Amino acid sequence: MRKEERYSRMIAWFEQSMPVAETELHYETPFQLLVAVILSAQCTDKRVNMVTPALFAAYPDAESMALATDDEVFEYVKSVSYPRNKSKHLVAMARMLLSDFGGVVPSDVDELQRLPGVGRKTANVIAAVVFDLPAMPVDTHVFRVSNRIGLTHNSKTPLATERELVKHIPPEKLPTAHHWLILHGRYVCTARKPHCAECGLADICAYHCKKGADDAV
Repeated sequence: MRKEERYSRMIAWFEQSMPVAETELHYETPFQLLVAVILSAQCTDKRVNMVTPALFAAYPDAESMALATDDEVFEYVKSVSYPRNKSKHLVAMARMLLSDFGGVVPSDVDELQRLPGVGRKTANVIAAVVFDLPAMPVDTHVFRVSNRIGLTHNSKTPLATERELVKHIPPEKLPTAHHWLILHGRYVCTARKPHCAECGLADICAYHCKKGADDAV
């Protein structure tokens, strides 16, 4: 199957089966989403959503978090992965947001990456979710699903995956497409054992087609 056809059929299927696809992180403001995404690194959204209500009640904005100490923030986030590093990043991020950006979360991916704790994936999430820009955040789910389906060809890095997806998915669909791939990877195309029998993309999936051919040998 030609790659263009695979992308076209993938997009059509998701548009029909998952017309609404959004982040599962809970937030009310761009700042709160930025905090939640920083906390979500190597951690489940479910766990992050358990700690953010109390965290946001104490520090609802950059101004209040910038006045906190690392240890104070740590008490709210200690159940997530790498809580010491993340608490330091959150306080430093809030302070830089005030000093360099007037307390306003920037939309530019490069500007976002200046903030402590913000890598390319996090920056792309903010650009796509908050500002509806044509960005493609690549987490472990997007990376895995893209390679399995055949949207990318043995991509070795998240950046290579991002570039390939951006090349083939229409810009206006990118903000939603990354949610499609994340949710599909989280609930259907899971890491240890993909649920191919439940997958509407099985007929265009390179992994499934190869597995079927191998089983027939």
